[in-house]
Amino acid sequence: MAKIQGSQVEGVRKLYTDELYSAQEIANALSVSLDAVYYCLRKYDIPRRTASENSRINFERKPLSFNLKQKLTKKDERLKLTGCLLYWCEGYKTEKSKVVDFANSDTHMVLLFLRFLRIVCGVSEKRLRVLLYCHEENRIREHINYWSNKLNIPVEQFTKPYVMKSSKLVKSHKMPYGLVHIRYGDKKLLSQILQWIDEYKLHI
Repeated sequence: MAKIQGSQVEGVRKLYTDELYSAQEIANALSVSLDAVYYCLRKYDIPRRTASENSRINFERKPLSFNLKQKLTKKDERLKLTGCLLYWCEGYKTEKSKVVDFANSDTHMVLLFLRFLRIVCGVSEKRLRVLLYCHEENRIREHINYWSNKLNIPVEQFTKPYVMKSSKLVKSHKMPYGLVHIRYGDKKLLSQILQWIDEYKLHI
């Protein structure tokens, strides 16, 4: 492959610094080798991005897997508020969290949060996952079928269930069908929900 010519250096600088192209994308665009791009960056003192900066750029470039509803009715607004409050109370919100993860044993609460995901957030049904926590190993299939029917989520989208061994964790009569985690693997949606929660904090 050809080398990068002096007349192309400013173009490389613009692509890498301003338009945030990767080195490989620049190589493809100019029909040069990847080594030629790295040599150009070194020779002309074009600052290299850090690994964390590259990760951030790649994350921001990823297409959304969901479609937020743009025009919310009053009913939708109430559902949005309810969904955010539920996640504020029962959702996983650690700095390392990469997925939306809402856990509860109450069927009505789980259904309400799922309505929020489906109607307000416009999630992809195929990306929804359910993790069942239960007490009785011999009733796993019964529990999964119960939640699958209630939530309208195929059994195939349930991950391997977790059977709690210690009776100290939860009494089965308090959670007759176990506890479920509703998960959606898109950090951008998690960030959006957490942003909404922060906005509500300022006004509630």
